[in-house]
Amino acid sequence: MSRRRRILRGALAGAAATTVWSIAEVPVARALGHRFTDTRLLGRMAPVGPWQVAGLAIHLVNGAAFGAAFAALGRRGVRDGVAAAGVEFTVTWPGMALMDRIHPDRRDGTWARPLLTDPRVFGQEAVMHLLFGVVLGLGTAGSDSAEK
Repeated sequence: MSRRRRILRGALAGAAATTVWSIAEVPVARALGHRFTDTRLLGRMAPVGPWQVAGLAIHLVNGAAFGAAFAALGRRGVRDGVAAAGVEFTVTWPGMALMDRIHPDRRDGTWARPLLTDPRVFGQEAVMHLLFGVVLGLGTAGSDSAEK
């Protein structure tokens, strides 16, 4: 498989993984007893349009870009997908401190507890990143087999 095709496949796998995440995150948040979702986190920061549409669009683009980078680095498979998603989660989690200061849902009290220190939000993000990594890995598994 050519590098270009492998990267496109990674981008599509990343978008698919984000779609699965977006479908699963509301029921997971409800089960954990809160209203936080990544779609809302991203969408409510958008300057125009309905936040649901903006949040989903931003999340899908992020997922596709992550998948493309993942494939461009020669990564593939579930193990690599879970590891990469775990690294991304670990690196970006401290950014919740900034979201606690500037996000409209934190400022207006919709999300009453600070995101950075809320164990339910942390747990949800850990689970969602794991799910993303599994789906990304499944979408990229064996992507170099045609080269052999």
